[in-house]
Amino acid sequence: MKPELLQTVRLMPPLEARLAAAFTLHRLTDEADPAGFLAAHGPRFTGVVTSAGKGADAALIDALPNLRVVSSFGVGLDKIDLPAARRRGVAVGYTPDVLNDCVADLAFGLLLAVARNIGAGERYVRRGDWVGAGLPAASTFPLGRKVSGARLGILGLGRIGRTVARRASGFDMDVRYHNRRPVADVPWRHEPSLIELARWSDYLVVIAAGGAETRHLVDASVLDALGPRGFIVNVARGSVIDEAALVRALVDKRIAGAGLDVFEHEPQVPAELFTLDNVVLVPHIASATVETRQAMADRVFDNLESFFRDGRLLSDAAA
Repeated sequence: MKPELLQTVRLMPPLEARLAAAFTLHRLTDEADPAGFLAAHGPRFTGVVTSAGKGADAALIDALPNLRVVSSFGVGLDKIDLPAARRRGVAVGYTPDVLNDCVADLAFGLLLAVARNIGAGERYVRRGDWVGAGLPAASTFPLGRKVSGARLGILGLGRIGRTVARRASGFDMDVRYHNRRPVADVPWRHEPSLIELARWSDYLVVIAAGGAETRHLVDASVLDALGPRGFIVNVARGSVIDEAALVRALVDKRIAGAGLDVFEHEPQVPAELFTLDNVVLVPHIASATVETRQAMADRVFDNLESFFRDGRLLSDAAA
């Protein structure tokens, strides 16, 4: 018999079709009373398919007494209760590596956009302000900041952080990073103090993992260290930055600007940011390319297929 999988969130239709062909798939989102359904049918399921945004909490894991594996669409693990899974011996698969390039690309896209006033410039042209101002536009449009040769600080030198650092070499940037511990065999300098990294940086890219350990790691003191000439880019999790402190710093111009792909209470975005031209806002799209999303879907399926065939995951969160 095919293993029975519980799907907790809607996924790409081709992935859902592929899962339904290979397994007995049931969507929890189709249930009017999810809690009642789990109470009645929880023992049926040996696998869960979820996403980084939805996750799998302890209550869900406890409701599935025969659960053996969770396969998540995404690289973030902060919404999966890993200790609860570990206590139950439940394997957790996810989709690292396949999204490194696209997340790093967006980080640099946001960095360039906020430094060179690309978003503000686009709005300037669309409003007709350029026609009204005449030539040269520079007399009425604010100057941007140079990226090439600048100092780039990276908070979190994991897989994606290293990819961001390699991108920086094409811009002749000086790179330093902050981790809890230095990373072996990398050419970039480790800065033990996040505040000192911020103080040194022209641009600070946040790509640290989410979760309780990193919540509000970037607080008012870090933003003040970054200072009125420093920019911040967040392609990690909204919780890593104290969002209220960030809003105040931007409104008060205590930092130069921000490029944000993620927010603390998605999809809610602080309204104060909407009127600021020194902020670029996008809706959590760092991995949202055709190629990367297909690769992530393939990894979700391959993790499950490998686990039920060989008892191991291709990408194991415990590894």
